[in-house]
Amino acid sequence: MNAGRAFAAAWRLGRRAPEPLVRALTVVVADVAWLRHGGGVRRLEANLARVRPGLDRKALRRLSRAGMRSYLRYYGEAFTIAGRSPEQIAARVTVGNRDALVALLDEGKHVVLALGHLGNWDLAGAWATRHLAPVTAVAERLRPEELYEEFLAFREGIGLRIIPLTRGGDVFRQLVRVVRSGPGLLTLVSDRDLTAKGVEVDLFGHRARVAAGPAALAVTTGAPLMLAAITYERLSGERRRAAGSPWGIHIRFSPVPPPPAGLPTRERIRLMTQAWVDDLATTIAAHPEDWHMLQRVFVDDLDQARYAATVGDDRGVAR
Repeated sequence: MNAGRAFAAAWRLGRRAPEPLVRALTVVVADVAWLRHGGGVRRLEANLARVRPGLDRKALRRLSRAGMRSYLRYYGEAFTIAGRSPEQIAARVTVGNRDALVALLDEGKHVVLALGHLGNWDLAGAWATRHLAPVTAVAERLRPEELYEEFLAFREGIGLRIIPLTRGGDVFRQLVRVVRSGPGLLTLVSDRDLTAKGVEVDLFGHRARVAAGPAALAVTTGAPLMLAAITYERLSGERRRAAGSPWGIHIRFSPVPPPPAGLPTRERIRLMTQAWVDDLATTIAAHPEDWHMLQRVFVDDLDQARYAATVGDDRGVAR
């Protein structure tokens, strides 16, 4: 069975399977992957070692185990969310600084949201489409194609509008049109550069490459930029019963101040990007187990030949 068919089966069965069973299976899968200590787990540990540099080997392994359980929890929730009621989804979400975001939407503005690979951004999107505004997201075009189609159907099924990140396509121009279309939310998971044209920032005292998109859109269109930091939280009592789950998420919205208008565009993008990355880092530091970063993000871990080529590319933002 290929990946696309496996995910299709998981979504088909997940919406009907008892959620406690799905959660238990995700814990087993997470622990097996953690014990095997493959490339993804080793990369996660390398990233977490930069978040918590004082950890010894045993403590780092415990943290990566919690990280793998958080990561697989996301997939378990993705497979079952279609079978959850609007009331259950609402009970799973709490929000910080909601009023600041709502005020911008009430002014008719389209808000650009920078996200990290934190918590469950699909659950956040499903909640936001019902309680805030229409949500547009950019999604990496996965391989095989069947896998991408399954993720596309899932995300559109929970109310998100998806724009695929396609090599050679003018995605930025599409996003500018979205931002100028009236009130709404444009969400960009941006703590990893997928274009080789990202911004080099400081992250936990190390150089890292992240996406330029959120700040570039804000600078180009004048749209407000906010960080949306999403973390898991344990539920209990009435809220747990209403949610039908022991786990929920907390979304913290945080405005990113625009830099001085007189600066060059490239510098304004760099400053805004560093600002939301600094804000995101505070959440990652507090909840490192919820940072699902199993890929290379720090410059020292990148292929140095490819990295040197992108730094020398005048079309890129990273300098």
